[in-house]
Amino acid sequence: MAILPETLLRIGEVSTHTQLSVKTVRYYEERGLIQASRRSSGGFRLFDPTVLERLQFIRRSQALGLSLQDIQDILDMADRGARPCKSVRQKFQAKIAAIDDQMTQLQQLRTQLVELMDGADQAEQLDGQHLPHH
Repeated sequence: MAILPETLLRIGEVSTHTQLSVKTVRYYEERGLIQASRRSSGGFRLFDPTVLERLQFIRRSQALGLSLQDIQDILDMADRGARPCKSVRQKFQAKIAAIDDQMTQLQQLRTQLVELMDGADQAEQLDGQHLPHH
């Protein structure tokens, strides 16, 4: 089944939808993280709309601290439908442990902030004074 040209996105449209620069999209393509479906008669890269989800995954993964190499390993495995090799599995297990630790620390920080706010609210109600605004 042929892909209709109107369903494909030019690189500028991909950039707009993902809020990534055109340069970044090109870089990800050069690294093999994404692929253009084909080129237009004018030589423009044309991408299947599914690339948008893949780029969002890349962005989220980077924001959470994964390196582009880690992301590429994940995507390569997903594309092949393969299980990760032992070294990649160990890398992922270490990252999962680090994420779990970070979540625990964030939960503790959240609890402390809630307690501070509750304490400040109670003090304000008791003496009728307002905390200075910053």
